[in-house]
Amino acid sequence: MPIQILMPALSPTMEEGKLARWLVKEGDEIHSGDLLAEIETDKATMEFEAVDEGRLGKILVPEGTEGVKVNQPIATLLAEGEDASAGAAPAAAPEKTSGNGAACEPAKAQAKVGDIASAMQSIRHALSEHAPPPTAGQARVFATPLARRIAAASGVDIAALKGSGPHGRIVKADVEAAGARPSPRPAAPKPASAAESAVSPASATFAGVGALPDAKLFFKPEDYEEIPHDAMRKSIARRLLSAKTLAPHYYLTIDCRIDELLAARARLNDTSPKGEGGYRLSVNDFLVKAAALALLRVPEVNASWTDNAMLRHRHADIGVAVALDFGLITPIVFRAEEKGLVAISNEVKSLAGRARTKKLKPQEYEGGTFAISNLGMFGIREFTAIINPPHAAILAVGSGEERAVVRGGRVEAAQMMTVTMSCDHRVIDGATGARFLRHFRLFVEDPAAMLL
Repeated sequence: MPIQILMPALSPTMEEGKLARWLVKEGDEIHSGDLLAEIETDKATMEFEAVDEGRLGKILVPEGTEGVKVNQPIATLLAEGEDASAGAAPAAAPEKTSGNGAACEPAKAQAKVGDIASAMQSIRHALSEHAPPPTAGQARVFATPLARRIAAASGVDIAALKGSGPHGRIVKADVEAAGARPSPRPAAPKPASAAESAVSPASATFAGVGALPDAKLFFKPEDYEEIPHDAMRKSIARRLLSAKTLAPHYYLTIDCRIDELLAARARLNDTSPKGEGGYRLSVNDFLVKAAALALLRVPEVNASWTDNAMLRHRHADIGVAVALDFGLITPIVFRAEEKGLVAISNEVKSLAGRARTKKLKPQEYEGGTFAISNLGMFGIREFTAIINPPHAAILAVGSGEERAVVRGGRVEAAQMMTVTMSCDHRVIDGATGARFLRHFRLFVEDPAAMLL
């Protein structure tokens, strides 16, 4: 029997990926370790190696296919003497299963569709029959929940409309035909009846319960361009929504004087050798080193939350946020406390360059113990960032700028930089976060202290 080649899980969190390119063709001899294909995950493009030997039989998933689930058959591998048609999977799409895991036969699937249609018809009938009774002097209004929401959002009196739906029911088209265009700031809708709330989650969500309403509700199709989400944007949305809603954030802000840091940076860059071995240090390189050393001073911040225990990390693995044209990624400088400024600088440049071409390996951007997000180069004075699990904190760095400060009773000009740390209160208490920032500011304001 042919061996099925399955879509690999190239990282612990990978659920699906894009089969970007086949590196072999049907009939090719395959040996263990040969490169079979390029797989594109949400953040990187990686090469997929063969494990078994044989001859490539049939390619089940063509290159360029997106959303291929992990462990889905993508090709077959034939042993010596086997025919390509033997045991080949009929389709690339994963087999649909019933609730108990058994494959659904077409007839059963069709029956299920019929059952769903029948159930929906019953629901529509229930809504019509159990609509709230009219008040005295008020005619009974039959309208779909969607038509009611659009009318409420645009301020249209739905009772004044004539319905074109079944039995004179008012539908979405009737509201739009009346010249209604929903406003981005809709008025609160009327409370839904018990029947509507039970079968129309959108009614409840529109009233402020659960998810937000679909943005398409508020705009006409000709007024916007629809750009489908790619895998990275979906991943960013899932992770940040989860992090923001599950981790109790609080924020600590501190100002750092960076005159000495800028002077030290200029001196070191001026002494950089020309050609091979040369370097160009950035302010961010100093901040990565300062954060790593501060984590050693306050190890309670260098931790991660789990349901059963706190994970106290032995090394400062600093994630550095890198903005990409297609999203955001946070490659990691591992054991930053052990590395010098030049090593950190070279590593960050290499990681950022490969991130922009989606050539990072999962182990280079997954994990870490702390993160830094620097928007200073864009002129942002200060901001707050969302924690990137499994980290318990992230440092948001603003731009350095000349400000008036008071020293010894005198007003003088100084280069100042504002940083804000977002903390997971499950892991880091307020006083603990404050102690970390105090040590961080010490290293930033006196870079020579990093040598101690």
